[in-house]
Amino acid sequence: MDGGGVPANYNPRTPEEVFRDFRARRAGMIKALTTDVEKFYQQCDPEKENLCLYGLPNETWEVNLPAEEVPPELPEPALGINFARDGMDEKDWLSLVAVHSDAWLLAVAFYFGARFGFDKESSLQVVDKGSHVNRDCRRRLFNMINGLPTIYEVVTGTSKKQSKEKTTNNGSKSNKSSSKPSRQSDSHTKTSKMTTLKDEEESEGEDEEDEEEHGNTLCGACGDNYANDEFWICCDLCEKWFHGKCVKITPARAEHIKQYKCPGCSNKRART
Repeated sequence: MDGGGVPANYNPRTPEEVFRDFRARRAGMIKALTTDVEKFYQQCDPEKENLCLYGLPNETWEVNLPAEEVPPELPEPALGINFARDGMDEKDWLSLVAVHSDAWLLAVAFYFGARFGFDKESSLQVVDKGSHVNRDCRRRLFNMINGLPTIYEVVTGTSKKQSKEKTTNNGSKSNKSSSKPSRQSDSHTKTSKMTTLKDEEESEGEDEEDEEEHGNTLCGACGDNYANDEFWICCDLCEKWFHGKCVKITPARAEHIKQYKCPGCSNKRART
């Protein structure tokens, strides 16, 4: 199995099997470029012939010559990574090898999908034509692969930064949304849009658009303009908006109202 080759009886038939192979090879290459970087650096001697970095299905790695047969059993990784070792900054060199490793992993994964195909049973949809089944399976495979950070992102530290930012943003949104009311009626839907508007503006950067859209909304009780930091509620009958404080409705109380009727509409119904 020199040069990252595969045994003759190795034939992954489902997107899940191909993804396991992808993940194992990826783990091996990440080790080479992070925890085993000193060993990897030493093996990439510029005085040697063309060398390649291979990830193996057992989560290990090897630096080896390209396969002798033409065409090779698997798509070839970038050739001659050792030649650039001493001509570049080490970080830049590792990043360059990492991005080429990502390209190789994708090539290998879709090589297996093209060579062996995917069984119909592995598809989420029952389709008569095999090409449609394979297309669906390739999409599933790509989605699984896309759920992992690339080797380049791991080596450069980009994945950690993105993960930290995502966690911070999610925590911030969670804290804000936990104080908002949630009713299942149409009134709740309208109320939620107004009360969560500030969160959406902060996360999506659309402050000016939303301000223009709702800036002319007036309270049916006091006549003041809409303010995105106040609780508002909409009457399900006349569809007018009201400050919660003007009609004495709190977010907690709004959660239990199935259909909100403003004081004016309530008085009309009482008179009839």
